[in-house]
Amino acid sequence: MIGFDILGLGTALPEHSISQTGMATFAATCVLPELSDSKNPTALVQALYRRAGVQTRHSVLLESSSDDEATAERFYRFAKGADDFGPGTGERMNRFERDAPAISAQASDMALKDASIDPTKVTHLITVSCSGFSAPGVDLSLIEDLGLSRTIARTHVGFMGCHGALNGLRVAHAFAAADPAAIILVCAVELCTLHHQYGWDPQKIVANSLFADGAAAVVGRASTDNSSQRNSLPGRLVDNYSCVIPDTNDMMTWRIGDHGFEMTLSPEVPGVITRMLPGVLAEFLSRNQLALSDINSWAIHPGGPRILAATAEAAHLSDEKMNASVSILQRCGNMSSPTVLFILNELRTSNAELPCLMLGFGPGLNVEIALLK
Repeated sequence: MIGFDILGLGTALPEHSISQTGMATFAATCVLPELSDSKNPTALVQALYRRAGVQTRHSVLLESSSDDEATAERFYRFAKGADDFGPGTGERMNRFERDAPAISAQASDMALKDASIDPTKVTHLITVSCSGFSAPGVDLSLIEDLGLSRTIARTHVGFMGCHGALNGLRVAHAFAAADPAAIILVCAVELCTLHHQYGWDPQKIVANSLFADGAAAVVGRASTDNSSQRNSLPGRLVDNYSCVIPDTNDMMTWRIGDHGFEMTLSPEVPGVITRMLPGVLAEFLSRNQLALSDINSWAIHPGGPRILAATAEAAHLSDEKMNASVSILQRCGNMSSPTVLFILNELRTSNAELPCLMLGFGPGLNVEIALLK
């Protein structure tokens, strides 16, 4: 069986960070005009932000770092009234085009060095993002910044949501199976803080309280059953799985609006995960001759604390098995597609054992799974 051997892994964050308390203070300035004098918007926003399970986040918009106060940034202005929804989508996309290449190159360079791979030897480049569009895009910037071959085969996985990196790994796996000589770089980059939403909409405030910026990359090539075996992470990708849960189309959405991309997340999602995930996992593991008890480590995308709790309940996971996902959510927030690769790197740092199951959820409601052995 042809697998995809992950040889190197790299992650990158914007230079500056802000505490969740500071973010809540800032967020209150974006909803104040819509609330009546009888309400305390700062207290209401802070309560929602405390429930997010995030302690610190990074953003390309920050001009300095802060622990407790809203820190310097000039992109979002104070809301002037109930009809002020912040910068337009075009302005937000301009910032994506400007700021995404640098952290993409940083993560990719780290992955290549981790794998001891010469950039000129990379034959395939897969980029992943759901938070920005531009052409020429991040892929062409990576060719320039890293010195990749100008004849490299480029593929972009766009607008797949938080599980996008798993889709990118599936494409890498397929390329490796088709061409055993291929060396493949996958880079996922998201600048989610470009899509902060103004106004008093609880679902949008919950999304604002979770999302952050980051990039992660992996580099690898084909492996076979006869290749040398490695017992440590990041391991070898041997199987992918995708399942769209019926009657859930409106439970998680990511749509392009006039003032950025708008996220909705139904409070029913954790319950759906608790009910449906056991069957999805059983079917996937069965075709790989595995049981839940055989999985030694889990890289679960932290869509939020309730989603993590629902996943733990559905898969009967201990707090120890959830530590990596919870830790990344606390320290980095939900960075959308790169997040699961940050978790994989966290597991590697802690010497977690294989096999490892990577798991993410996205609009659909869709479940994506990848198995590393």
